[in-house]
Amino acid sequence: MVPKALTIAGSDSGGGAGLQADIKTFTSLGVYSMCAVTSVTVQNTLGVYGVVDMPPQVVYEQIRAVAEDIGVDACKTGMLSKEEIVSSVARAIRDFSLQNFVLDPVMKAKSGDPLLAKSARERLVRELLPLAKVVTPNIPEAEELCGFEIKTLEDMERACREIYALGCSAVVVKGGHREGEEAIDVFYDGGSFEYLKGRFVHTKNTHGTGCTFSSAITAYLAKGYDLKESVRKAKEYVQVAIEESLPLGKGHGPLNHMWPFYSFKR
Repeated sequence: MVPKALTIAGSDSGGGAGLQADIKTFTSLGVYSMCAVTSVTVQNTLGVYGVVDMPPQVVYEQIRAVAEDIGVDACKTGMLSKEEIVSSVARAIRDFSLQNFVLDPVMKAKSGDPLLAKSARERLVRELLPLAKVVTPNIPEAEELCGFEIKTLEDMERACREIYALGCSAVVVKGGHREGEEAIDVFYDGGSFEYLKGRFVHTKNTHGTGCTFSSAITAYLAKGYDLKESVRKAKEYVQVAIEESLPLGKGHGPLNHMWPFYSFKR
C-alpha cells in the first residue's frame, strides 16, 4: 500500500514553509501527500504581508474529504491561526480517528511575524495537544508553552517534562535557537530522554526548518517506522536539507527539500 500523509497547515506563497514545505518533504520521502489549507499567507523570504484564514468548517470538511475517501496513515498540523480553526481540527482528528498525529505548534514565522493568535494558544494546549503522538516546539515556542526561559539542555529537559505533562505522548524540543557548534534536539517520551545531535550550519537560509522536521516525522510514521526512529530519521533528513539550503530571495531562504534528487552544492 502507498503510505499517505495529510498536512493541515497554512499556505506559504514563497514556497519555503507551510504546506508547500510539507508536501515537498512528503514527496521526497516517498509518501503520498494530501493537504487541508487553514490559511493563505502573502509571504516571501522577508516576511508575512497578509493572511486570509479559511472558514473553520471548510478546514474540517477538507479533512473529512480525504479521511473518508483516501485514508490517512499519519497527519500533522502547522499554522492554525485562530481559536475556531484549532477547535475544528481537533474535532476532525477525533471524529475520523486520525492516528500518528504530529503537532508542530507554529506561533511565528522565521521573520518573527505572528502565525497563531495569543487567544488560540490556550485552546491548542487544551484541545489539540492531548491528541498528539509527538509535539515539536522550537525553543521560543517551548518558552511560550512553559512560561520560563530556556538556555541550557537541562532547561530543555524541564520543558519536555512540562509539555509532556499537558497530555501528549512525546515531545521534541528543538535546539536550533541555541548557540554552539551542535544543534541538539531533546526527545522525551515520558520514560527517557534522547539527545539528537547535528552539526550547526551557519546559514541564514533556514526558512521552514520546523515545518520540514515535523513533516519528515509524519512521513516516516506513515511509512510504518516507530516514533523514535521517525524522529531520528527526520533529524538526519533536515540536517542535509539545511546543509543544501537554497540562496533564494533577499531574506531567509528555504531548505532544499528535494536534496535526495538534486543538489546545487554537490
